[in-house]
Amino acid sequence: MNRVDAFEASAAPATERPWWKGAAIYQIYPRSFQDSNGDGIGDLPGITQRLGHVASLGVDAIWISPFFTSPMKDFGYDVADYCDVDPIFGTLADFDTLIARAHELGLRVLIDQVYSHTSDEHPWFVESRSSRTNPKADWFVWADAKPDGSPPSNWQSVFGGPAWTWDARRGQYYLHNFLNSQPQVNMHNREVQDAMLAAMRFWLDRGVDGFRIDALNFAMHDPELRDNPPAPATDRPRSRPFDFQLKKYNMSHPDIPAFIARIRALTDAYDGIFTVAEVGGDEAEAEMKAFTRGEEHLNSAYGFNFLYAEELTPGSICAALAEWPDEEGVGWPSWAFENHDAPRAVSRWWKPAQRADAARMKMMLLACLRGNIILYYGEELGLTQVDIPFEQLHDPEAIANWPLTLSRDGARTPMPWDASSAHSGFTEGEPWLPVGNDNAARSVEMQEGDDASLLHHTRAMLSLRRASPALHHGAVVRCETVGGLFVIERRAQNQTVRCLFNLGSGAAAAPGDLATGSVLAAINGATSASLPPLSAMVIEL
Repeated sequence: MNRVDAFEASAAPATERPWWKGAAIYQIYPRSFQDSNGDGIGDLPGITQRLGHVASLGVDAIWISPFFTSPMKDFGYDVADYCDVDPIFGTLADFDTLIARAHELGLRVLIDQVYSHTSDEHPWFVESRSSRTNPKADWFVWADAKPDGSPPSNWQSVFGGPAWTWDARRGQYYLHNFLNSQPQVNMHNREVQDAMLAAMRFWLDRGVDGFRIDALNFAMHDPELRDNPPAPATDRPRSRPFDFQLKKYNMSHPDIPAFIARIRALTDAYDGIFTVAEVGGDEAEAEMKAFTRGEEHLNSAYGFNFLYAEELTPGSICAALAEWPDEEGVGWPSWAFENHDAPRAVSRWWKPAQRADAARMKMMLLACLRGNIILYYGEELGLTQVDIPFEQLHDPEAIANWPLTLSRDGARTPMPWDASSAHSGFTEGEPWLPVGNDNAARSVEMQEGDDASLLHHTRAMLSLRRASPALHHGAVVRCETVGGLFVIERRAQNQTVRCLFNLGSGAAAAPGDLATGSVLAAINGATSASLPPLSAMVIEL
């Protein structure tokens, strides 16, 4: 059975269940996946070249981070044209070729949409800042100075400093929740919403299968521009003024779900479209539920439960799963342990001597979570965080807050494809970031030749998840710690599966009949009698 046949066969029995419910999604950061032209930066033809590897993992879809026209001050999240490809990544024809090849391999394609801000080089903003009376004067968030000339409110930007910048052309301040080169779009304006939906329609008509929507809870602000209150005291270090406030008024406006309903009305006009929102902040769970409630909002949302977590604990996992019970009207979650904004999880959570076993256990755990699961490129190889020296940094947040903010560049390093080529087969030129010596030793080529590698293990875990209704889409019926073992039980149709994990540093015996049943998978020395540190097993009851 080839990859496409396998895809169709797995989807066929549950025609009432959409393809994305329980899906495994593979995130590709295009700058770092594969360079096809030797300029040191990954591109769309490079992604197309390597799609066979992605399909071989057994994932359902790819999500490609921004490749749109951009000055790249925030590496594509500062969009200057929502409907074109930046020349460093290729052309629209290259994107069409990518879509066609992905679909041949049975992979759906998701792309980013950034609705909270544009680049200051976007024609919309160029026109908006030109006067107070032009047709796009209200497409961005402009406000007069206070009588003393200070900004309209006390809001602070995520990347450091005030969220307002003075513009002499209009004699007003404009809002930017991120870089001052990323002006805030006025999504309260119906014309702006229409323009964003037109951009979404452009990509739907080109054949994309869905969207990951960036920073969606930043899309609307309080029109009264009220000051944010101070955040309560904390024992956590604060590296940015942003951390000193409760973000009550600069984001998370209650009208956002109404705009989301317009997105859903558009995507429902096409077949099988999947939408997932990134939602961070102090009220992330409540907002994720509001953004996904019922059948008129987004299909899914994911937060930062694990992306910024300093450790992986049973309590944090159970708390996250408990937010999304298998109940009518409750949305469907998505989970990621790693992405382009967070340090590699194996480096965050474990010491070097633990990482080989931990990476295997982490992949099994991800496969056992209820919801969609998102793998970050290279996670199937166990890539670790690369230490990027200050003089090689590109990440604007890390540069602005050095050395207290860990660089996102360390999780954006090039994918290592083979051991024999320069720069591990990523490029024939000089890579935009170093591969890193540790990661060069984890190349796809080396792991393909080792049946015991994490790469083969990842394929096995995704295959197990796909073949097990309980793991793929079943309810969580148990989540607790028993005698030193972390236990998750999932149930769907006539199958119940028990997942046992030893997240501790000592061996744990399986109490009573906890490990009784048919063993579907066991790793790192786990047996029905005892589970060593960082071992795990999945049992069908």
